[in-house]
Amino acid sequence: YYWYMVLDIFSRKVVGHEVHVAESAELASRLMRRTSLAEGLAGRPLVLHSDNGSAMKGATMLATLEQLGVAPSFSRPRVSNDNAYAESLFKTCKYRPDYPNKPFGSLEEAQAWTQKFVRWYNHDHKHSGLKFVTPAQRHCGQDAAILKLREQVYHEARKRNPQRWSQGTRNWELDDQVWLNPERIRPEALQQAA
Repeated sequence: YYWYMVLDIFSRKVVGHEVHVAESAELASRLMRRTSLAEGLAGRPLVLHSDNGSAMKGATMLATLEQLGVAPSFSRPRVSNDNAYAESLFKTCKYRPDYPNKPFGSLEEAQAWTQKFVRWYNHDHKHSGLKFVTPAQRHCGQDAAILKLREQVYHEARKRNPQRWSQGTRNWELDDQVWLNPERIRPEALQQAA
């Protein structure tokens, strides 16, 4: 079975997913259209990063992305792990206690398991990369209030018991920008800037 997935790297929320018996540009295209509609993405500057598979590079998929105003981006040649966010999600998936130890018996069984996983991942999983808020909380903007309250609790606890901390309390702020593969500044460029 093939698990098609659209992951918002800002919130780490799985915003669209489907399981099919085949891999095709048409199925990927349909999922992208449905996800774009469900998430209200029309007119927003977006990039879809994917592997170099034929489903993602097919003419149907590329035409769909163009119609949706989404720029395609593909893994670098011979670099299988340049999407750390997707790699992390799949590792989380594979380490779930209920991860199947044998192949699914049917498409419906695979669809039911992935649906259950995505519901847990989006709404219950306290994501370490998000300072332990859920992807759904980050996606709908609840993260700032949750983290502000958490920061206040830590500051109050430090005031009551300062010897418990050798330094300040944990930083509960999340970045307001997320990059998949940020450009690295060459050391010589830093020297010239100084």
